[in-house]
Amino acid sequence: MTIDPRSHTPVYVQLADLLREQIESGVLAAGSALPSEARLTQEHGVGREAVRMAISLLRSEGLVNTVRGHGSYVRETPDRRQVELAPGASVIARMPSGGERRSMQLNEGVPVLEVRDPKGGTEVFAADEVELTRPA
Repeated sequence: MTIDPRSHTPVYVQLADLLREQIESGVLAAGSALPSEARLTQEHGVGREAVRMAISLLRSEGLVNTVRGHGSYVRETPDRRQVELAPGASVIARMPSGGERRSMQLNEGVPVLEVRDPKGGTEVFAADEVELTRPA
């Protein structure tokens, strides 16, 4: 896949699609570094701002983490633990507040699951760390 500057799709979206494809296919493995901004700029003939926007898009999707001064890395998929829902419980998926993001140490783009039990209690879980199950 190459970047087409004449396409109706913005170049940063095309670059994000290309990088996403490499992540999903395993070419860029979990934990590996993305190429530097300079390298992506040179290889794909796009501006530095387009590279930054593409990486930002992937970060918002939860696919990469960026460490200031060290670059961006393919995010590792955390192990999931099972959480059994009580009969009558409800679940809401939402983006976390800033405080929740900090206290739960969530990466950008990771939603939370708010589980409300029938008695009114509420628990919040990182959506990428749990598998919700129903009682048998």
